[in-house]
Amino acid sequence: MAEVTRQEWDAFLQTHEDVHLLQSSAWGELKSSFGWNAVRVINGTSGVQILFRKVFPGVCFAYVPKGPVGAGDISLFAEIDSVCQKRGAFFIRLEPDLLEDGVPVAWPKQYIPVNRPIQPRRTILVDLQGTENDWLAHMKQKTRYNIRLAQKKGVTVASSADISLFSKLMAVTGERDEFGVHVKEYYQKAFDLFSSADNCRLLVAEYEKEPLAAIMVFAYSKRAYYLYGASGNDSRNLMPNYLLQWEAMRWAASKNCQSYDLWGIPDEDEETLEAQFTSRKEDLWPVYRFKRGFGGRVVRSTAPLDKVYNPLLYSIFNRYTSG
Repeated sequence: MAEVTRQEWDAFLQTHEDVHLLQSSAWGELKSSFGWNAVRVINGTSGVQILFRKVFPGVCFAYVPKGPVGAGDISLFAEIDSVCQKRGAFFIRLEPDLLEDGVPVAWPKQYIPVNRPIQPRRTILVDLQGTENDWLAHMKQKTRYNIRLAQKKGVTVASSADISLFSKLMAVTGERDEFGVHVKEYYQKAFDLFSSADNCRLLVAEYEKEPLAAIMVFAYSKRAYYLYGASGNDSRNLMPNYLLQWEAMRWAASKNCQSYDLWGIPDEDEETLEAQFTSRKEDLWPVYRFKRGFGGRVVRSTAPLDKVYNPLLYSIFNRYTSG
């Protein structure tokens, strides 16, 4: 079938049990509004959504986040080559939706493993099967305490559509914790695309009608994802972020999700994570200190895979990006 429309892609995804959020057509539409171009290819029972980003006229970079969907036999990769070469891609990077400790996959030999991920390779997956008491039983004692403290102190969590508020909180968080944030229009587009199918919730924690923190969470297929979180500088001792995650998990379970992806922790083995999380303050280390308490399983994705179409440009790209 080769290249297909968004509607055909959505119909194809309905035939697969567990598809990653980043292979959804809505994610492709989101990225297409901010500098990328989404192309969907189907070959039999396998398919892939490829994102293209122009580097300069006639040359682009191709990226597959958490795909392909389905087994992906050799004929699919021939279709991928054709689509990439037609658009002037000098290489393509695949980040498969597979775990490192899972069943090995034989990729075409031209696809070379690299350790330059775009999405975080390591994350924490919280099992949402069982009862809410089961979830609580798996959490660290301090996390359970902080959830109950927020409830006891009168913090409330409600759904919202106030993206302006969320964007302002994100700006505060980014400045405080020294990381980059998206423009308001990005969060608005993400919310609009996914909430229209009830696959996104913006949850806001308040105390005495004052917003303290907010998170944007997504549900797709059998999984839910915590992608964006923000908090103000006031009343952080009321632990609103813990209650937000609890309510997000409850919402995800109501959507029949089986797991909740806390999305992104330091790419270190679990022994190192546990030995150093109290002393390390850089990058994602404070995030791990928070996320570890929810009782999930630390997992690591398989390595990204690159296929090179133009070795010279690929070499220049690697020199530029590695610096």
